[in-house]
Formats: sequence, C-alpha cells, structure tokens
Amino acid sequence: MGDFVSYLFGSDSLLVGTLVPFLFVLTVVVFVHEMGHYLIGRWCGIGVKAFSVGFGPELIGFTDSHGTRWKLSAIPLGGYVKFVGDEGVASAPSEGAEEGLSDAEKAVAFHLQPVWKRAATVFAGPAFNILLTIAILSVFFALYGRVIADPMVAELRPGSPAAVAGFEPGDRFLTVDGEKVTTFADVQRYVSGRAGDPIRFTVERKGQEVALTATPELIEQSDPLGNKIKIGVIGVVNNEALGKFRSVEYGPVESVRQAVLETGYIVSRTGEFFGRFFAGREDKCQLGGPVKIANMAGQAASRGFSWLVQLTAMLSIGIGLLNLFPLPPLDGGHLVFYAAEAVLRRPVPVAIQEIFFRVGFITVMGFMAFVLFNDIFAC
Repeated sequence: MGDFVSYLFGSDSLLVGTLVPFLFVLTVVVFVHEMGHYLIGRWCGIGVKAFSVGFGPELIGFTDSHGTRWKLSAIPLGGYVKFVGDEGVASAPSEGAEEGLSDAEKAVAFHLQPVWKRAATVFAGPAFNILLTIAILSVFFALYGRVIADPMVAELRPGSPAAVAGFEPGDRFLTVDGEKVTTFADVQRYVSGRAGDPIRFTVERKGQEVALTATPELIEQSDPLGNKIKIGVIGVVNNEALGKFRSVEYGPVESVRQAVLETGYIVSRTGEFFGRFFAGREDKCQLGGPVKIANMAGQAASRGFSWLVQLTAMLSIGIGLLNLFPLPPLDGGHLVFYAAEAVLRRPVPVAIQEIFFRVGFITVMGFMAFVLFNDIFAC
C-alpha cells in the first residue's frame, strides 16, 4: 500500500511528478491563448459570455460585472472564449446567428462585427502564445545571457559527411547556403533541420576562402531533458581552445531583440519540419501528444522550476503555430474564411463553411489520434 501511495503522491510520483507539472504548463499556455482572444475581442467592442480554462462541466467560477462567466472546467485539455452570438464554444457559423438577440446584444455579437475585428480577435490567441515565448526568453536572456563559441572545426568524425566533403581541423565557417554565420550555434541551426539536403559551406582556411558541399545525415541524440531526438549533422566538433567558449550578457533591450530572433528561428524551424514531415522526410516520432508533453513536463520539473518555464515557452509557441494551420476549427481555419470574406466582400456561405468545418474537425481529430498513438504505442 505504501508503495502505491508513493507512486501516486511522492515527489517523483505520477501525480506530483508528472501530472501537476503538465497541468501547470498547459494551463498557463491555454490561459494566455484565450486571454489574447478575450482582450482583443473586448478592445474591438465584442461581448464575451464565457471564459473557460478546460472543457466540460464547470468546477469553479464567477461572473464579472460585464456578464462574463470566468470558469475552470473539468477537462483540462484546452479552453475557450464564448462571445455573444456564438452558436457554441468554437465560434462556429450558424444560420440566423442574430435571431433571438436583443438590439444591445446585436451591437456586440461576434458574427455581426466587421471582418477585421473578427480576424484580429481570432489571430490574437496564437499571437499571445508567441508573445509569451518572447517574454519568457527575454527574461532568461536578461538573467543568464548565453554561452557562444566561434564557428570553428576542431575535429572531424571519421567517415562523416564533413570528412567526405573535405573539411579540415582549423576551418572557420563563414557562410552556410550563402547566409553569414558568426557562432557555432548558427551552423548547428542551419544543419540540424536539413538532413539529406546538400548544403553549401564557405570556410576560411589559412587565410583563403574554400567552398565545400556536405549533406547532413540524420542521427539520434538526447536533448537536455533526456528525450531521444533525430537531427541532421555533418560530423564536425568544436572545442574550447578553438571555439573560445564564452558567456555573453544582454541588457533589457538586447534581451528582447535576442528573444525575438530566437523565436523567429523556432518559427522557421517548425515550418521547415512540417514541410519535410508531410513530404515523408522527417521521423514521425518527433511529433508528440499529451502523453509525451506530460512526460517532458515531469522531466523538466525534476530539474527545477526554470526548466518548467522554458518548456512552457516552447509549448506556447508550438500551440500558437499549430492553431494557425488553415484548418477549421483551428484559428487558422477561421482566418481563411475571414480572408475570403474580405476579398469577396461577403461572408462565405454557411453551408460551405459547415462542410469545411466537418472536414477540418475530422482532420484535427485524426492528427490528435495519430500523435496519441505515437505516444502510447509507436514511439
């Protein structure tokens, strides 16, 4: 019995060690996402009936002076903002959306607002997720700075793509596919997501520029949390003597700039990953669902609160970008309809929207089932 209680409630237990960190990370990300919808919606003069973290039956809640019901619901895998005039919690279209609304409600109903207000309100959710990532990274850069190294080749793995391409110890990377690089991390960023793609390098060797081409190979490594990941490498190693490893500190403004650049890199890398994934060139096990995220949250929490906050930043931008996919019922799907409405100068017929919502819903559910299957059985 004692072992069972320890398994559930001990510091390394399923509940305290995994589920609590997972719910913390997910709740923060969902709250920020929905707060984006809420704040911009209110700024646009749209009425809000409910703000919920979680789905299903309400656990606790209160109603504010504006008539908005704020609540925590039983199923903690998401959340929603329900605006005045919404048919359901997903702002889905409906025939006669204004029927049954008073004149006062019509003035603030979501579906009766100009298209730019609806688009801004929907886009705000993913945007706030991205802003959360920038904010967290800004704080970390301001507090801890970062360790950088010159882009040097100290060693070559025998038989590696770099060795085959003609790299030599002492080479200094100048450009990768025409892009200037100043740190070894810059080189790693370009290479890690391009396994199987020939890459053009320019290196400095004994005062001369040398052009080389190498094709990264995919290898399995462990990330800082101990998870197995597959990335592209060319087989070069840096060291402290040549790379001059050093810590760089940033002021408040530079911290924000670095955070924006880092976030931009994450966005770019994510876009490349999905492009390669749908082309069948990425490992399906690199995609994780709730089980994998929960495990990562537990691993991060075991290393300290700062690790959990960093995971929150990564999950926030991931959810923000995923929500921008052009599929109903995701935010990106709504934005596609609003863009069409702006071009056509009239709403897309509800019947057509409903067809796309059904197809999109099935696609999203299929994707969720796919990553869950990966989590439990395939990976």
